Amino acid sequence: QVQLVESGGGLVQAGGSLRLSCAASGSIFSINAMGWYRQAPGKQRELVAAIHNDAMAHYADSVKGRFTISRDNAKNTVYLQMNSLKPEDTAVYYCVAGSSLFRVVIGTVDYWGQGAQVTVSS
Repeated sequence: QVQLVESGGGLVQAGGSLRLSCAASGSIFSINAMGWYRQAPGKQRELVAAIHNDAMAHYADSVKGRFTISRDNAKNTVYLQMNSLKPEDTAVYYCVAGSSLFRVVIGTVDYWGQGAQVTVSS
């Protein structure tokens, strides 16, 4: 089993920045990719960004140029730097982990974090 613990959510004004962190522990040898999904009220859960152990990354079109995903393999931690935030970025953000970047991107995720609320006020 793998445990994912998120931190860094909160309330920010439009145009501001936040950074989410997610630390993985447990059977991390099975994990080759991590990422972030989000779910806004009344909407389906959607991929935000994902990253492989070798730093190859994938982003949703809606966040390209504003969000950056990165990871520290020594700390088993993935980060999501969110800049130029918009009210439509308001959602619960979930850290995820899986055996490949492809599987994480298509939603075949092995592990989910508990979620972190991000609220962007206009």
